[in-house]
Amino acid sequence: MNYKPQPISLIIMGKEYKIACAPDEQSDLLQSAQKLDFQMRQMRDSGKVAGADRIAVMAALNLAHELQLMKIQNAQLSKTLNECLGKMTHKIENVLEN
Repeated sequence: MNYKPQPISLIIMGKEYKIACAPDEQSDLLQSAQKLDFQMRQMRDSGKVAGADRIAVMAALNLAHELQLMKIQNAQLSKTLNECLGKMTHKIENVLEN
Protein backbone atom coordinates (compact mmCIF):
# COMPACT_ATOMS: atom_id res chain seq x y z
CA MET A 1 0.00 0.00 0.00
CA ASN A 2 1.34 3.37 -0.93
CA TYR A 3 -0.51 6.24 0.68
CA LYS A 4 0.19 9.92 0.39
CA PRO A 5 3.24 10.76 2.51
CA GLN A 6 2.40 12.27 5.88
CA PRO A 7 4.76 14.37 8.01
CA ILE A 8 6.19 12.53 10.99
CA SER A 9 8.18 14.11 13.79
CA LEU A 10 11.46 12.46 14.83
CA ILE A 11 13.64 13.48 17.76
CA ILE A 12 17.34 12.78 17.32
CA MET A 13 19.83 14.06 19.90
CA GLY A 14 17.19 16.42 21.23
CA LYS A 15 16.44 18.01 17.85
CA GLU A 16 13.16 17.61 16.03
CA TYR A 17 13.10 16.58 12.38
CA LYS A 18 9.92 16.46 10.33
CA ILE A 19 10.05 13.85 7.57
CA ALA A 20 7.41 13.03 4.97
CA CYS A 21 6.71 9.32 5.08
CA ALA A 22 4.06 6.91 3.84
CA PRO A 23 1.81 5.88 6.75
CA ASP A 24 2.68 2.20 6.35
CA GLU A 25 6.40 3.02 6.74
CA GLN A 26 6.14 5.29 9.79
CA SER A 27 6.80 2.55 12.35
CA ASP A 28 10.01 1.49 10.59
CA LEU A 29 11.15 5.10 10.29
CA LEU A 30 10.52 5.71 14.00
CA GLN A 31 12.54 2.60 14.90
CA SER A 32 15.37 3.72 12.61
CA ALA A 33 15.40 7.17 14.19
CA GLN A 34 15.46 5.63 17.67
CA LYS A 35 18.40 3.43 16.72
CA LEU A 36 20.27 6.40 15.27
CA ASP A 37 19.49 8.51 18.34
CA PHE A 38 20.74 5.72 20.62
CA GLN A 39 24.01 5.32 18.68
CA MET A 40 24.63 9.05 18.57
CA ARG A 41 23.97 9.43 22.29
CA GLN A 42 26.33 6.54 23.07
CA MET A 43 29.10 8.17 21.05
CA ARG A 44 28.50 11.55 22.64
CA ASP A 45 28.45 10.06 26.12
CA SER A 46 31.66 8.07 25.51
CA GLY A 47 33.51 11.37 25.08
CA LYS A 48 35.55 9.91 22.20
CA VAL A 49 33.76 11.92 19.50
CA ALA A 50 33.01 15.63 19.82
CA GLY A 51 30.61 17.72 17.76
CA ALA A 52 27.17 16.77 16.49
CA ASP A 53 28.32 16.59 12.86
CA ARG A 54 31.19 14.20 13.67
CA ILE A 55 28.90 12.11 15.87
CA ALA A 56 26.35 11.92 13.03
CA VAL A 57 29.00 10.85 10.51
CA MET A 58 30.42 8.20 12.84
CA ALA A 59 26.93 6.86 13.62
CA ALA A 60 26.12 6.78 9.90
CA LEU A 61 29.34 4.88 9.19
CA ASN A 62 28.58 2.39 11.96
CA LEU A 63 25.06 1.81 10.65
CA ALA A 64 26.28 1.54 7.04
CA HIS A 65 28.89 -1.02 8.15
CA GLU A 66 26.24 -2.98 10.05
CA LEU A 67 24.01 -2.93 6.95
CA GLN A 68 26.87 -4.18 4.77
CA LEU A 69 27.57 -7.05 7.18
CA MET A 70 23.87 -7.96 7.20
CA LYS A 71 23.79 -7.98 3.38
CA ILE A 72 26.78 -10.33 3.29
CA GLN A 73 25.19 -12.58 5.92
CA ASN A 74 21.89 -12.56 4.01
CA ALA A 75 23.66 -13.53 0.77
CA GLN A 76 25.43 -16.39 2.55
CA LEU A 77 22.18 -17.60 4.11
CA SER A 78 20.41 -17.41 0.74
CA LYS A 79 23.18 -19.44 -0.89
CA THR A 80 23.01 -22.09 1.84
CA LEU A 81 19.22 -22.22 1.61
CA ASN A 82 19.34 -22.60 -2.18
CA GLU A 83 21.90 -25.40 -1.87
CA CYS A 84 19.73 -27.23 0.69
CA LEU A 85 16.62 -26.80 -1.45
CA GLY A 86 18.53 -28.09 -4.46
CA LYS A 87 19.63 -31.20 -2.56
CA MET A 88 16.09 -31.80 -1.29
CA THR A 89 14.67 -31.39 -4.80
CA HIS A 90 17.23 -33.86 -6.12
CA LYS A 91 16.34 -36.39 -3.40
CA ILE A 92 12.62 -35.98 -4.06
CA GLU A 93 13.14 -36.46 -7.79
CA ASN A 94 15.18 -39.62 -7.13
CA VAL A 95 12.46 -41.04 -4.89
CA LEU A 96 9.75 -40.25 -7.44
CA GLU A 97 11.76 -41.85 -10.28
CA ASN A 98 12.24 -45.12 -8.37
